[in-house]
Amino acid sequence: MNAPAPVEQKRTSAWSMYRSIVGIGAFCALLIVTVYNATAERIADNKARFLSNAVAEVLPASRSTIEVKLDADGTLVAATEPADLPVFLGYDEEGELVGAVITAQGMGYQDNITVLYSYSFDLGAIVGFKVLDSKETPGLGDKVEIEPHFLANFEALDARLNEDGTALANAIVTVKEGEKTEPWQLDGITGATITSDAIGAILNQGSSFWLPALEHDARAFQPPQSIEE
Repeated sequence: MNAPAPVEQKRTSAWSMYRSIVGIGAFCALLIVTVYNATAERIADNKARFLSNAVAEVLPASRSTIEVKLDADGTLVAATEPADLPVFLGYDEEGELVGAVITAQGMGYQDNITVLYSYSFDLGAIVGFKVLDSKETPGLGDKVEIEPHFLANFEALDARLNEDGTALANAIVTVKEGEKTEPWQLDGITGATITSDAIGAILNQGSSFWLPALEHDARAFQPPQSIEE
């Protein structure tokens, strides 16, 4: 009996393989763009809602807010587009200024930490604090978000300016847990030293930049007729 003739297999040319790879890549790229376009608005809305809730949490006396920025001359003006690290002025029901909310960022133990904190013009102090984004070690670095004695720092953390209003009267610093003796010091967290130190540095940097301008201009700032509810 004669053996069956071998089946000849067609070789796939390099050009055919190239076209297949390019086609798959183009399809994947189109799929990614389609998904991004379909979800971008929802993601932006969720992000804006989260930020709005965070602002209300750290400055509960405010009933409306307006985002502000510094122009080229260093003058406080209304922001026309959302900033990566936004700053807000908060107003009560009568339209009276009740405080400011500052977003600031700095390096922690593993990555950048982004925080939101509120400033009272009447007290010259930071009176609210919230971590917006952090990748610190769970159970250690994330204690700055939940540790009661650390959060107590923000009942009235001294952030007064010097006599000429150009800088903080005292740098905001973190000290070892239990060694706080001054109102501008943060009582740190044992076991999360680097992260709690980073929070002090972030607050000091953000306040040193923003508070002189806010104290100089915020009370006389005329917000637009319509501000965010």
